[in-house]
Amino acid sequence: MNLRARIVVPVARPTIEDGVVCLEGERIAWVGRHADLPAQFAGPGRDLGEVILLPGLINAHCHLDYTDMAGQLTPPRHFVDWIKAIVALKSSWSTEEFAKSWRSGADMLLRTGTTTVADIEAVPGILPTAWEATPLRVHSFRELLGIRSSSSAGELVSNAASSLAALPGADHRVGLSPHATYTTSHELLDLAAQEAWRRRWRLTTHVSESEEEFEMFMYRHGPMFDWLKGQRDMTDCGRGSPIQHLERAGYLNENLIAVHVNYLWRHDAGILGRGQVSVAHCPRSHDFFHHLRFPRQELESADVNICLGTDSLASVRVERGVKPGLNLFEEMRAFLGRSSEVAPEHVLRMATMNGARALGRTGELGELTPGALADLIVIPHHGSPAQAVEAAVQHQGEVSSSMIDGRWVFGEHQTAR
Repeated sequence: MNLRARIVVPVARPTIEDGVVCLEGERIAWVGRHADLPAQFAGPGRDLGEVILLPGLINAHCHLDYTDMAGQLTPPRHFVDWIKAIVALKSSWSTEEFAKSWRSGADMLLRTGTTTVADIEAVPGILPTAWEATPLRVHSFRELLGIRSSSSAGELVSNAASSLAALPGADHRVGLSPHATYTTSHELLDLAAQEAWRRRWRLTTHVSESEEEFEMFMYRHGPMFDWLKGQRDMTDCGRGSPIQHLERAGYLNENLIAVHVNYLWRHDAGILGRGQVSVAHCPRSHDFFHHLRFPRQELESADVNICLGTDSLASVRVERGVKPGLNLFEEMRAFLGRSSEVAPEHVLRMATMNGARALGRTGELGELTPGALADLIVIPHHGSPAQAVEAAVQHQGEVSSSMIDGRWVFGEHQTAR
């Protein structure tokens, strides 16, 4: 099948006017100008018209379980207050409520152009049924908490890994998520890293998200230190930043997606860069908590791969009485609102190719190139090709259509093959 569009944005190469993307099964076979279409690809085609055809977006950090919590928690004075509030809210939910919330979030993402999501799974009992409810390419990371647990670190990691590996279709779509530096131990981090490396899984962890976490590890004081000192061994505090803490645990490598990374100490960016760690930035969640400026320039100067995520709707503001939705286009616009100096092309890469790299899927996802999986989205556009990337980043609302694995899964072209 050949897909022709007035504008094709491959991301991995410059914008193409009057372009064609040729598909063979679930993969892309050729991308280029219609005028240059090779004879061997001159088969059945579909002209999509006045649109931009681009790769599906990759959401590098999400909590689908918490989607229906939108608007139920207000921005806190202290980050610890929000943690306490969400723990209390979660304790009142049933498994079915979490499953319904998960499905709602997956539907939101599908409608707004995400085709791949790195999701933190706090309620593993909803898998694999939840996977079957959506065509999204979901990478599920099992959340691990080292506090308030009767199990040892070894038992937590071993049991989580075994249950994940036993799920039907688990290959290439599961990983481990030690929750955060402050809710885990050195031993849990070390064992999770070893297990993930052995199974060739990815890891993801909340890292240096709040000022309270930074103070706890750097200085052994603050609201988070006071809250946790009766719940965990605090001898790992007062020895440097959260990132230095992870470095000592041998946890920093190309396998890791470090989520947030809002607060850095001297040399932290360089430590992440040398470890080839990816960082998932969630702009609207960052704004919800009134964090200090995201250290994009320091991280990029250290060659850290930065990608974008939505986080959960439990930490996104309600604007004008309207509950928010999971939407990576909204995250791209929020990012540009705080970083107007960044080119739209760069922001689009953060939501596509950079996310693919974080998941170990470079060349397969997040770009329109031969050999990549046919995950595509279509958005309307009547402007010039020179404006296409900016128009894509600024897109609002649902996409016209989405394709995953060479099949239309949403929108006006869904019945076509």
